[in-house]
Amino acid sequence: MTVPTLNYVSCPDPRGSHRMAYWSWGASDAGHVVVCVHGLSRQGRDFDVLASALVERSTQPLRVVCPDVVGRGRSDWLADPMGYGIPTYASDMLQLVGQLQGDAPVRVLDWVGTSMGGLIGMALAGAPNLPLPAPVRRLVLNDVGPVIQWTALQRIGTYLGNTGRFETVQQAAEAMWQVSQGFGPHTSEQWLALSQAMVKPLPEGGVTLHYDPAIAVPFRTLDEGAAKAGQAALWGLYDAIRARTLLLRGAHSDLLSVATAQEMTQRGPRARLVTFDGVGHAPTLVTPAQVEAVASFLLDESHPDEKPRSGTG
Repeated sequence: MTVPTLNYVSCPDPRGSHRMAYWSWGASDAGHVVVCVHGLSRQGRDFDVLASALVERSTQPLRVVCPDVVGRGRSDWLADPMGYGIPTYASDMLQLVGQLQGDAPVRVLDWVGTSMGGLIGMALAGAPNLPLPAPVRRLVLNDVGPVIQWTALQRIGTYLGNTGRFETVQQAAEAMWQVSQGFGPHTSEQWLALSQAMVKPLPEGGVTLHYDPAIAVPFRTLDEGAAKAGQAALWGLYDAIRARTLLLRGAHSDLLSVATAQEMTQRGPRARLVTFDGVGHAPTLVTPAQVEAVASFLLDESHPDEKPRSGTG
């Protein structure tokens, strides 16, 4: 497996600015860019297996960029925790893509988003007149859609913000597995590899989870009524998406229901649905079948002159 480079982009916020880290794979001057964005409490190294596979399989120069969303991984933490939300994240991604455009012209832009990363992708692909160097061409939504089940949010709320202290990475990995079994079967080697970047050392020894515990502050202000109220706006974004769209779902997902997934195949970009047995929320995109589903979708060259698709209401 190749090794990514660590980079930073400066992003404005009401208190001044913050730095967002991102991991870059492949050719830094490639005109085809794939941005991969992680879930709520994860970080950009989640995509190591997928990013490496995409770069190795692509017959054309390719750059895969995997940011650590602000408050996670190597990125700064926000002074105001109420800034942890999709508007900030989407704004930061515009800064990121703008910096990539400054490095080399972005001619083709694809997006892979797991859970929260998928919502950010919907915000960029479904909003008109954003300053993107190219419209999102292909969009992968990994176990997320406009309707998020309240029971899943309640489950996430039981552990979000509890970053803990662990003597070793192995101990932290075992603790994370207790709240992550929805990810489906993994070998001990796969899970340890996913866990390496999920921790950071403490000055007094041991390790803690990588993210700012304050990302839980705005999350805890959400109630079921507010969650339902946001569905109409999310459907509006989804219906406006013009990108060819692949929807991945864990067969046992408690966040993306079967009904919502089916509706997503019938409206807006009319996503193609792929379901993975034995998996809940969310597929980690490290198993061969999951990598193949994404890679074959993004690297399909049967439509070399493909333009973003016309939407259907």
